Amino acid sequence: MPSARIDVRRPRADHEVQAIIEAVYLAQRDALKVPENDRHILYTEHRPERFSLPPGTSDNYTHIDITLFPGRSLAAKKNLYTGIIRRLGELGIAADDIFIILTEPPLQNWAIHGRAASEVELGFDLNV
Repeated sequence: MPSARIDVRRPRADHEVQAIIEAVYLAQRDALKVPENDRHILYTEHRPERFSLPPGTSDNYTHIDITLFPGRSLAAKKNLYTGIIRRLGELGIAADDIFIILTEPPLQNWAIHGRAASEVELGFDLNV
């Protein structure tokens, strides 16, 4: 049950936004083995004057924060990075314009249906 946030500073058409969201979702499914339709993805466009660009990037800069349950291997995380980079590259976003951060708070810091995730049967394996 990753929760992803995609922040950009360039407006895009709705079909482009949906393609970016789908690219991040599919990369999560492939690399992290999350259940089908487990989509928690926010896409936010910022006005350029409120989103400074890192040196060497373009207006296509895409900042992706993914919060996920702990337990995934380094190999799974690397597969996630390469999957996102590849899929966004197919949409015209260069690897140099993609920045990804993973955060892994412990299960007791997640609430699912009002209960700590550490007390809930998740229905999928975190050890991938």
